[in-house]
Order: sequence, then structure tokens, then C-alpha cells
Amino acid sequence: MGNDGGSIPTRRELVKEGAKDLTTTQVKEIQLEQQEHYWATCALSHEPLVQPVVSDGLGTLYNKSAVLGHLLSIPENGTDKDILVKKGEASKDRLQSLKDVVEVKFHTENGATSTTAKWICPVTNKILGPGTKAIYFVPCGHAFAESVATEVQGENCLQCDQPYTQNDTISILPTSEAEKDRLELRLQRLKADGLTHSLKKASGSGKKRKKAGTAGIDTRGEDPSMKAGKLGSESSLRRTEGIKNADTALLTAKVLAEQEDRNKRRKLGANDNVKSLFSSSNGMDGKKADFMTRGFSIPAGAKR
Repeated sequence: MGNDGGSIPTRRELVKEGAKDLTTTQVKEIQLEQQEHYWATCALSHEPLVQPVVSDGLGTLYNKSAVLGHLLSIPENGTDKDILVKKGEASKDRLQSLKDVVEVKFHTENGATSTTAKWICPVTNKILGPGTKAIYFVPCGHAFAESVATEVQGENCLQCDQPYTQNDTISILPTSEAEKDRLELRLQRLKADGLTHSLKKASGSGKKRKKAGTAGIDTRGEDPSMKAGKLGSESSLRRTEGIKNADTALLTAKVLAEQEDRNKRRKLGANDNVKSLFSSSNGMDGKKADFMTRGFSIPAGAKR
């Protein structure tokens, strides 16, 4: 290059300074955007949060219907945690049963039940959201502003008077690494004691032995379709028998019914498709068809 009035810039002239770290203001803005999203959106289905809302041991919020749908779709052998982490779905590993979540009971303005009603602290009247640190107590699930747990004396919930411990105070969508580490440590200790996030006993080997015993029942002599329907209905009943909450049991039964109908339609469609491939007749009368459609056959007595 030359004789055009230009110049060849060197790397030193182009790269004068490296990338700067984010300022404190920029970090807070990013955290606020994330908080606004997760305070309004289910972390599992990515749909708007609608009551009833539940939370896991790390303070993440979900729609209860989305959690039920996820639990029904878990395979019997479970899912590898490393695979979920690679997919960006690490939260699914914490959801193995309804015992791993607690229903968060938010107080709304004037007791409104609308989906657009704002959640407020029943003590301080602060709006619970991205700009306010919020907590809830385990096992009752009542939500308050964080200042209530630090300023109000006593270890009983101010809404239901149910006792709780400071370790069972869960921050909703925490931002500090120290609080996240505390919640992680709490879950590890509960798991070592055979408990879940809701302080209920984790599923032990008793149920596995019970399932193994029922699997050995002789069902010979039954029609296969009747047998499959019987087993399907029994499995549905077993899934809803342990649920004490009537609303949860109704919602679970509804999701199970939709899933069973979907599976039946899929199986019927597959059977029709397979039968059409192996059908002995093609819809034409062999005598009326011409040589183009009937095909050609070699006489049995013909010489080869």
C-alpha cells in the first residue's frame, strides 16, 4: 500500500487497552434484570408464575403444575445430573418428588386473588419482588420481607404461629454467593439425615421392596389390553394416594389422565400404521385389475 495518502496501522495502535471489568452499577443492573425475570416466570416451564407457586431448597420459584408435569415425565432410572448441567437444566436434579418443594404462600394486596395482584409482606407491607429481599419459612411456606426474620423476635411464624428455626429460613431468589452456599449446605445436611427440603422423610427402600413384591403377582390368563389398563390405573392410583392435599391430588390426576390419553392415541396410531404396511389386500379386485396394477405371476407348471 502507498501513494494513496493512507497508512498501515499496527496492532499496538489498534489494541490500546484490554476489556474492562463490569462496574458495580452494571453488575447490579444485570442482577436486577435477572431478578425481574425469575420473579415473574417459572424456572421450569418458562411461563408466567401463577398460584400455586412452589420453591425448592435454593429459593427458585416454579409453577406447581409445571413441577407435577416434570415429576410424571421422569424415567424410572432417573436422569444423569451431568447431562442436566450441560443442558442448563440443573434445577431439575433438585426436583425428584413433591417433598423437594414447599408451596410459598404469598400475601396479596387486600387479599386479592387475581393473577396480576402484587405480592406484599403482611407485616411491613413492602412489595415482594426484585427490589426487596424476601424469605419464607419451612415448613409452613409463608413469605415475608427479610427484615421480619432479623428484627422480629421469636421463632414462630407470624401468620400461622408454626415454629421454625433460623436454618429453615429460605431466601427467595438469593443473589449473594454466601447465601447460596448456606442453602446448598442445608440441603446436604438434610440429605445426610434422610430428610428433604420440606423436612419430610426422603423416600427409602421400603417403597422399592413393596413395588418388587407387587411386581411378582401372577397375572397370567388375562387379556393383554385389560392387563395393561389395570396396571396403568393401579400406577395412577398409587401416585395420587400419598397426596393429602385435595387440590394437588386433583391436579395430579388431571395431568395423569392427559398423559394416559396421549399415550393411548400414540399406540393406536402406531398400530394402524403398522397394519397398513403389512396389509394383505391393496383395495383392488385382482380379476378387474389390469397387468399394470395386478403385477405378473409365473405359472406353477412353467419351465424355467
